Amino acid sequence: MNPDSFAFDPRLRDHLAGHLAAFERRRKTEADRALKRAAVAIAIVPGDRPGEAAFLLTRRAPRLRAHGGQWALPGGRRDPGETVERAALRELSEEVGLEAGEADIVGRLDDYPTRSGYLIAPVVVWAPQGARVVANPAEVASVHRIGFGELFRPGMPEVVPIPESDRPIIRMRLSVETVNSPTAALIYQFREVALAGRSTRVDYFDQPVFAWR
Repeated sequence: MNPDSFAFDPRLRDHLAGHLAAFERRRKTEADRALKRAAVAIAIVPGDRPGEAAFLLTRRAPRLRAHGGQWALPGGRRDPGETVERAALRELSEEVGLEAGEADIVGRLDDYPTRSGYLIAPVVVWAPQGARVVANPAEVASVHRIGFGELFRPGMPEVVPIPESDRPIIRMRLSVETVNSPTAALIYQFREVALAGRSTRVDYFDQPVFAWR
């Protein structure tokens, strides 16, 4: 599929669903079992340009105790007894007011272990027709629609070594700002797997030191 032809229509949903269904997700390791469980939603919505498909990206409220002011996908910790799918849908509703159901889930990507002690499960969600997006100011400073075409800009992503780790970090220079891993890693895998149909892993990438806590 041409990166310039990502239109928000049923053909794109089928395209994403087919690639996600064919993708063999990474299995949990013993180290993963000690991590707290979290889920994020990669929410597919109409973009700012007519007909364009986009995903939602938020800047977390600065006063939040954990990762305040950082760029993130809508998401958070799973409640006891909650599936990752239900957690992603709940967080999508709580943070940006987008109401979706299990029938709107297109697929999942690899779980990603973070330095701050979480195993993040990315869930791809197709926004229902007429769905509204309203940021919850208690959790979200702003919400943005990032067109799919941005993910295919030349030089994307950037893979950068850091002195504190033997693993590099990954970052994406988006129109709003440069976004770092873990969020950048999840967005990059979405591009590779769901859009391009490539079985690309991202758990090798570390996070900047400011995201370790």
